[in-house]
Amino acid sequence: MDFEFIKQVIPLYTQAAWLTLRIAVTGILLSFATGLICALIRYYKIPVLKQITLFYIELSRNTPLMIQLFFLYFALPNLGIKLSSLSCCIIGLTFLGGSYMEETFRSALETVSHVQIESGECLGLTKRQIMRYVILPQAISVSVPGFCANIMFLIKETSVFSIVAVADLMYVAKDLIGLYYKTDEALVLLALSYFVLLLPVSLLSSFAERRLRHAQFGS
Repeated sequence: MDFEFIKQVIPLYTQAAWLTLRIAVTGILLSFATGLICALIRYYKIPVLKQITLFYIELSRNTPLMIQLFFLYFALPNLGIKLSSLSCCIIGLTFLGGSYMEETFRSALETVSHVQIESGECLGLTKRQIMRYVILPQAISVSVPGFCANIMFLIKETSVFSIVAVADLMYVAKDLIGLYYKTDEALVLLALSYFVLLLPVSLLSSFAERRLRHAQFGS
């Protein structure tokens, strides 16, 4: 193990880790919004939009992220739509993550007892108020484990972004292996980098799950 080489290339991994984290955070936030919108469409069974949402979910969940990135980066320019590598990664991660977030949201919404919805109606609450004050708070607390698992899944999925020339962690590791043949050192740093990114998420997820485990019934 060449520790001098490791010391020299750590700044490259640090820079790549920040880029990876920036893409992941943006994609996860957009996935969260996309999943919520799609879940509400399916929950309220909105005509036409429900069918479009179902098609999107099946397409997203049954195609690899790598294929989706290939389509965005290589196929769309043939149709006159040219996107930057960074935009392709964010759109691809959002497209994939939105379907997983939707399934988590939808299953959580369906756990809320219909009796509570009827109680809200008896109190004179509108549908929007029932969703905001009765359904969503409980659904979010129930869905925390699923959301945390999806977040970790999406961060790990960023490892395929190097195929569209984004200088992320995987790109840096492959570049160093190709230039210097330092396979062990490059892969060790790659594994440690993802560990550093994912460990705080894992710890925060465990903390959030413990805090919200009994949120439906009060703490």
